[in-house]
Amino acid sequence: MRPKTRIESRKRRHLRLRQKIAGTAARPRMSVCLTGRHLYVQFIDDTVGQTLAAISTLSPETKGTKATVAGAKKLGAMAAQKAKEKNISEVVFDRGGLKYHGRVKALADAAREAGLKF
Repeated sequence: MRPKTRIESRKRRHLRLRQKIAGTAARPRMSVCLTGRHLYVQFIDDTVGQTLAAISTLSPETKGTKATVAGAKKLGAMAAQKAKEKNISEVVFDRGGLKYHGRVKALADAAREAGLKF
């Protein structure tokens, strides 16, 4: 059956993507979640089901950052910095079933420029 809504379509894409990628302690999964108001990034070790580090536009250090392309660039750089504090240099990028353009691409490119490898 075809999915009825775009939310169902995104969930299906995310499930398909998650069958192929998984994070480990050496190379955690960098999960990205976008809403209309906020952006969220988590570094997850799927072998034990634990979040190693997380940052979002709701965090105190990102006060005033909006869910725009410019905000995504800022959050991507800060996420890479937070990952380096936890000794994370390589990640597996999980776009959450979203298309790789706009805010997702800006966040990923900023994280790469800040030193994360994926």
